[in-house]
Amino acid sequence: MKEFLPRPMELLWLVTVSACLTGPLSADLQTETILVAMRDGVQLATDVYRESKWSPSPTVLVRTPYDKSRVEQVAQRFVSAGYVFVVQDCRGRFGSEGDFVPYNNEGQDGYDAIEWLRRQPWCNGRVAMWGSSYVGATQWQAAVEKPPGLVVILPVATWSSFYRNLYLGGAVRVSLIAGWAGGMSERPDGVAKPSDWDDVLMHLPLSEVDDRMGWSIPWLEGMLTHPRLDGYWHRLELADQIIDLDLPIQHVVGYYDFFSRESVGNFVRMQKQAREPRTRRQQQLILGPWDHGSIGQSQVGEVDFGENAIFDRIAANIQWLDRYLKKEAITSKTAFVPVRYFSMGDNQWKAAKTWPPSRFQETEFYLHSNGSANTRRGDGRLMRKPPRRNQPADTWMADPANPTPACPLTETRSLHQATWAPVDQRVIEDREDVLVYSTEVLDAPIEFAGNVTARLFVSSDTVDADWVVKLVDVHPDGFSQNLVVGILRGRFRNSELSPEPLTVGKIYEIKIDLGPVAAQIGIAHRLRVDICGSYFPLFDRNTNTGDGPFSADTKIATERVYHTPEMSSCILLPIKK
Repeated sequence: MKEFLPRPMELLWLVTVSACLTGPLSADLQTETILVAMRDGVQLATDVYRESKWSPSPTVLVRTPYDKSRVEQVAQRFVSAGYVFVVQDCRGRFGSEGDFVPYNNEGQDGYDAIEWLRRQPWCNGRVAMWGSSYVGATQWQAAVEKPPGLVVILPVATWSSFYRNLYLGGAVRVSLIAGWAGGMSERPDGVAKPSDWDDVLMHLPLSEVDDRMGWSIPWLEGMLTHPRLDGYWHRLELADQIIDLDLPIQHVVGYYDFFSRESVGNFVRMQKQAREPRTRRQQQLILGPWDHGSIGQSQVGEVDFGENAIFDRIAANIQWLDRYLKKEAITSKTAFVPVRYFSMGDNQWKAAKTWPPSRFQETEFYLHSNGSANTRRGDGRLMRKPPRRNQPADTWMADPANPTPACPLTETRSLHQATWAPVDQRVIEDREDVLVYSTEVLDAPIEFAGNVTARLFVSSDTVDADWVVKLVDVHPDGFSQNLVVGILRGRFRNSELSPEPLTVGKIYEIKIDLGPVAAQIGIAHRLRVDICGSYFPLFDRNTNTGDGPFSADTKIATERVYHTPEMSSCILLPIKK
């Protein structure tokens, strides 16, 4: 089977760079490589790009684990816009000294790099940071250290809580982190790369995934064996610290990005909770129909969102920097739109002052069936009215040995190649372990924007089980487009810190966050909700035993969803008023 290349968190970096190719570097561009000493003496390789005839200018800093030499063409655009562009290999990567442990030193190294920049004759003392994914996280980590001279940041598709990026509802994004670790860790001499990634991801216990890959990766094992939000994650929990920052920030992310909740949450947190009122007014969110590797593109997975989805991220970034770093713009009172979001379906950009936008109201869409909602050919219905009589519960078997896949398997897509992007869900909806609830064919469009929530009444005959809920747009030709998805591991229903086992057979009311989305479900389409017990390998399988990541024991769970007048399971959609 094919190897995980490029790795998901590196992919956005590669796409951004390739999208900025503009031909040979200008003869007016001057470059040099400098070894910059950190506070402990470790030297980090740093490339400086500036005009040959330079004067002190605002400076953009990029700190990357993905090879600083890849950004020459990006540098050209920033230098042409009047900035010095500086890109540094993170500690232990490529030209830099030291040992690479993900995110371990990025805060203090970022502080030290900015301190060094401000002493350089070509820097006017005003510094910005730029980049996406890991490169975006280095911005938050440096920013909370509050280095003098840092004026603005542009974190794209990244986190302020690493736990909540890696874990959702108690389930871990196993293929994401395992594939990334396979490429970012040092493989011992003589050890071959895995030849069968499907086998690696199916391996139990979870604590041994690195061993199954063929070599020990202590930091990967640590991430996979700490499913609780405990002290292990403390150094990478920045969400409560960022509100103390006094920085203008442009946040960019796509609905299909695994960072979507974190990036949108960062914007909301800064706009509503930042200590300084000025800071609240200096936040911008740009939300598109993209996944992690397709920001700015129209084709995402199996859906083409049209030319409106094409977005020049670099141009938007430079415009934002100009506003806060250029003298002529510092006093500018030109208004900007706090939220620009793309509505899927009608494929239009829309503007709002907040997220979620005003004029949208949470509206219930209730689950109905006669107890046979299994598969898209079952009797599951999605209706605005709640059940008026007791309806039989819908039941399925969640088997860890045969988990419901996140994406249909094809000749060109193996299990481990599952994507977060929109792909036709019909093959998955034909499985008996998937409940499917659909509206009638719509005679009027449904428009919504905000965060979608599922409120379900559920039970299991095991002490733990997962509930996965997916919102789907069914096109007139039958194409079943996944919009957003959420997952909840039963024992984490009340707390990320203190999991509690389920009582066998007991009915629980649970809420599942499906994440941010904006869409218009058009005339002749159907709105659909799919429910199942796994979303593998984008999230790890629940063994249903409650024994945790060090156990290989599994049980088949019989899971139920209830829909009666007293237990009216539903989806809460933010519908336009």
